[in-house]
Amino acid sequence: MVKLEEVPDEELNAPQAGNKEEEDDWDTDSESEVSEVEDDDIPDESLFDRIAALQDIVPPSYRKTLGNITSTGYSWASSAVSLSGKTLWVVSTSALLLGVPWALAFSEEQQVQEMEREMRMQQSANELLTQGANAGQQQAKPAL
Repeated sequence: MVKLEEVPDEELNAPQAGNKEEEDDWDTDSESEVSEVEDDDIPDESLFDRIAALQDIVPPSYRKTLGNITSTGYSWASSAVSLSGKTLWVVSTSALLLGVPWALAFSEEQQVQEMEREMRMQQSANELLTQGANAGQQQAKPAL
C-alpha cells in the first residue's frame, strides 16, 4: 500500500524580493472572474444557433446582397447539374442504342472476312497439292 505525505515547499512561502511600495498600487483581487472555471455557465447551444446569432453583426443590406448571390449561385448550380444529367442520359442511351448494334455488326464482319481468308488459304493449299501431284506423275514415267 502507498502512503502519501505532503511535503511543504519552502520557496513558495518565502517572501519575494522587490519594492513593497509598488505592491500597494496594484489592485490584487483574489476572486477573479476569469480564473474561476466553476462560475462559467456554458449554455447548451448548437453550431446553428451560434451562426444564426451572427446575423445581428452583419448589416441588413449586406445580408440581402449575400442572400441574392447565394440564391443565384444555387439556381445556376442546380441548372448545371440538371442539364449535365440530361446530357449524360442522352449520350449513354444513344451509345447503347447505336453503338452496341454497330459493334456486333463489326465483329460479325470481321468473322466473315476471317472465314473467307481461311477458305482462300485452303483453296491455294489444295491447288498446290494437286499441282504437285500432277507434276510428280508427269516426271515419273512408268517403265514398259
